[in-house]
Amino acid sequence: MKGQNIKKSLFSEWRTIDTAQSAASIFDITHDQEPTLENYCIALLEKVFTIPQSQLPEFINYQLQLAQDGNTWLNKFEKLLANNEELFFSQKALSRFNKLYNIIEKKRTELQSSSVKETKQATPKRLINAESEDRYFSFFEIKQQVEKMESFNEKIIFLNEEIFEYRQADIISINNKLQAYDQQCVQFIEKLQTLRKMRSEIEKEKELELEKKLTTKKLKFNGNLNQLVDIFYQLSRELFVDGKSFIDASNGEIVNMIVNNFIDKDNNEISPQTVETILKPSRGDKRPKTHKRIDLDNFL
Repeated sequence: MKGQNIKKSLFSEWRTIDTAQSAASIFDITHDQEPTLENYCIALLEKVFTIPQSQLPEFINYQLQLAQDGNTWLNKFEKLLANNEELFFSQKALSRFNKLYNIIEKKRTELQSSSVKETKQATPKRLINAESEDRYFSFFEIKQQVEKMESFNEKIIFLNEEIFEYRQADIISINNKLQAYDQQCVQFIEKLQTLRKMRSEIEKEKELELEKKLTTKKLKFNGNLNQLVDIFYQLSRELFVDGKSFIDASNGEIVNMIVNNFIDKDNNEISPQTVETILKPSRGDKRPKTHKRIDLDNFL
């Protein structure tokens, strides 16, 4: 199962127990990795395939007791099965697949008949945007669920899935005192994206400010540029210690070092092409004459 490509369903809540806990029920979803949504979906499918078919109703009842919103969990569970229908075909478990769907339909009917009043007590009718045959749509609830999610991408996907479900649902009643459910979801997505962009821009500004603070101020060389470059020429080509040049660097590295760390006596940036020319052994005419040369040999 873990080696196969599992398509997850966006459960807004899930509960898993560490595999090491021996007190876990056979119906608990256990994990030996980080309890993420993806790992939960994988573990849930593994449980579906390993539990005897006769115990599947009891298993689903157990999961519904753990969920704060049984209807929503049931909808997401059904979505998980639909997303991975091919897996049941490849495992030759079509009868198990069909039985799960029959259990889901039965439990959905039971929930609608026995707990609609309870869900409405938890969520006042004035906060329910609309109702369909299968569920109700409350942006008030959804917003709370989204705000508990840590992943930005999961928030956006979850809200878009809610928009699709609402637009495809057979709506039987609408609360005209509230904005349309899908419109509120769209606006919430726009808000999340705008805030994320703003936070990103603020972080970039902070990084730029930090870079400016960390950037070393360039040193001003008050001599002639060819004198400065000639110092590095001597250290890399003419002066040696233990048989090695004092500076072990390529011409390109020396060019970058000078250009990035010095300005000339007129406070101008130094041209890398000019430095590169002066460093060429064949261009001795560009380096200072002997009487103007800063002779490092006298200091060593």
